Amino acid sequence: MKLFKILTISALGLSLASCVSKKQFDALNLNYKQCIADAGDRQRQIQDLTSQNSALKGQNDLLLGQNNALKSSLDACLSNSGKSSTNIDKLVGEINASNKYIKQLISTNSKNDSLNLALSNKLKRSLDNIADQDVDVKVLKGVVMISLSDKMLYQVGKYDVLPAAQEVLGKVAKVINDYDTYSVLIEGNTDNTPLASNNVPRDNWDLSALRATAVAKILQTQFGVNPNRITAGGRSEYNPKTTNASVSGRSENRRTEIIIMPKLDEFMKLMDIAPVKK
Repeated sequence: MKLFKILTISALGLSLASCVSKKQFDALNLNYKQCIADAGDRQRQIQDLTSQNSALKGQNDLLLGQNNALKSSLDACLSNSGKSSTNIDKLVGEINASNKYIKQLISTNSKNDSLNLALSNKLKRSLDNIADQDVDVKVLKGVVMISLSDKMLYQVGKYDVLPAAQEVLGKVAKVINDYDTYSVLIEGNTDNTPLASNNVPRDNWDLSALRATAVAKILQTQFGVNPNRITAGGRSEYNPKTTNASVSGRSENRRTEIIIMPKLDEFMKLMDIAPVKK
């Protein structure tokens, strides 16, 4: 409703342009355009938050279901007079440990999701002037994925990064450097069209791997990303996003993905706080 009011006021201002000076009209027009841009940002943030909330709700429901199952076991134990108090105490302890783990897991996931969402929004704003079909940024399964089209990065069948693409890589590198505790995985992907047998690279495996390492070297040497945070590899034609039966499908499958995620030891901490099963 607030957004509607803002847009209505801005539109009214424009309709009265004939009654004001050109300077006033230009100021109103600039304000109107800024309102439109801000509205787009707010809508993207609402969509991202809605997606994150749905994922957390599903995980929370699963954990609460496990907790209810443990409570049911306790009720059955209490109703059975043949069980010893020692077993009851043990079961109560397991329930308490499970409750503690649920709270810790939800808190940790909420923190990670918030960081990933902030990172994703920052990337989307910095890459806003790049064509949508060339760059796609999304949060998926707790990590931020940046998908870059091959036509923006390379010549056909080649792996040297085009000079024009380095502006985009520079913006990505700035965000990577701001989040310096995160790991960076670079994956090269191709379609299923075979390369000529006398080519270098020799096949799609070589091409995908060389493209990934070419991007990794630019992030390291030109934009200062610490190389011990980077893993680069090729997936050839075996990780398609869509069918290779069409020209558009093959174009979508030829991509390089930069995946920004918490380091492995951060995930391992979740295992350390899990209740011990005896």
